Amino acid sequence: MAQIQHLVVMGVAGSGKTTVAEILADRLGWPFAEADDFHPAANIAKMSAGTPLTDEDRWPWLAAMRDWLTEQARAGRSAIVTCSALKVAYRDVLREAEGRVRFVHLDGTAEVIGSRLASRSGHFMPPSLLPSQFETLEPLRTDEDGVTVPVAVSPQSIADAALRALDLDPRPGAAH
Repeated sequence: MAQIQHLVVMGVAGSGKTTVAEILADRLGWPFAEADDFHPAANIAKMSAGTPLTDEDRWPWLAAMRDWLTEQARAGRSAIVTCSALKVAYRDVLREAEGRVRFVHLDGTAEVIGSRLASRSGHFMPPSLLPSQFETLEPLRTDEDGVTVPVAVSPQSIADAALRALDLDPRPGAAH
């Protein structure tokens, strides 16, 4: 049996985490979960009001994602989750999941990502919080298992680059 591994598609709000994770999930045939679905109502209310979350707000959210990844591993499945995972300490919590946890950091400039956020509708994360996300961001370190992929190309190209860099083969018949 192949080694269980999980992908955490990470980056600031508006970097394309959900879009890229959905493409990767389709290509790999792995289950996918959206980090926003793990937030308690209080966190969503804070962000909707334009208030950045504190670390104390984030720990239970990160633990819930870690536990979901572990559930997938115990069921014999590799999985994908989106998560901003802006700090090494946050990624440390996710790395506690059973299986190999790897990161796909979607990296872009404030200008590129800001324009995407400004055109996005129906999401609780206001563009006004983007500067605080960039201030908090600790890029992947060389000792972290993952890759950094620029976002100034199409989501399909981002997924292609991530799969190549992580040496992951899409499932037979997956769309490219």
